[in-house]
Amino acid sequence: MEHHKNTLTPILLFAFAIAPLVGCHLIGTSFGQKVLVTQQNFGDEFADYWYKGEAELNSYQLMQSRYGEPRDGKSVLVFVTEDFSKSKQVKLDHPDVAGKDKVPVMKLNNIRKFNTGIYDYSMMESVFTPVDVEKYPHSLKSTTTSQEWCGHSFTQLNLKGKDYQVSGYSYFQEEGDVHFKLGEAMLEDELWTRIRIRPQSIPQGEVALIPSGFYNRLLHQPLQPRRARVRFENTETVARLIVEYLHIDRTLTIEFEPQFPHRILNWTEQNGKEILSAGRLLKTLKTAYWRHHGNEDAYLRDLLMLD
Repeated sequence: MEHHKNTLTPILLFAFAIAPLVGCHLIGTSFGQKVLVTQQNFGDEFADYWYKGEAELNSYQLMQSRYGEPRDGKSVLVFVTEDFSKSKQVKLDHPDVAGKDKVPVMKLNNIRKFNTGIYDYSMMESVFTPVDVEKYPHSLKSTTTSQEWCGHSFTQLNLKGKDYQVSGYSYFQEEGDVHFKLGEAMLEDELWTRIRIRPQSIPQGEVALIPSGFYNRLLHQPLQPRRARVRFENTETVARLIVEYLHIDRTLTIEFEPQFPHRILNWTEQNGKEILSAGRLLKTLKTAYWRHHGNEDAYLRDLLMLD
């Protein structure tokens, strides 16, 4: 019994030591998600919407194909601006003293949850796209994680110079503990953040794209740039971004509001004629969600129509 006591004591001390760090920011400090408006060249409309220290939460009814069958689920797209470290490629805790290392980014956390028979899937992508897309033509970082009862996997891309440094970890033997480089290309996953920053920043025509992390994970495709044709279709009520890959059977259609702030309304992801995933907007909520982690805040999930 004495042996167990001595073993647990340092563990408990460590747990108490890190407790103030739990959450999206340091508890008890003023650090949040706000970036400095004065550093941007955007008009008041963009600044008033995105630089108020709030995130935009969007819930979607999700249809996700898995193992050849359609699955019902929910998806949440969390858009928020942050001050990002250019060197470490993480969120800055002290942006006021970061100097030239600070890069304001639009972050997207894309969460999907659905069940497959007895067990459930939980997947998440994060992408960090500089707001100044002229100065920084590529996203600085993206991550994809997937958890289900067989195991979990994690993939991270970090932009170093003109190449992406890729690290991958997985319970699958052939996909586990890999490290390699990818040449210069745009991330499919940053199309979503570019729509929110400025849709016109997305190049049209034939471009090199690195397909979605979700796509590569669920279909076990090699992660590499692919040629794709990108185009827009616009009406008075909806704008569509259509991505058609040339050498794989993959088409992505994202519908969004033509007017600012360009909310994502729907999407459809197809593999040939098969629909891999589809999302339909349910609710949108602007709030500093990282402050709403108490039991009394659970009503906000009802507002977003989350189970």
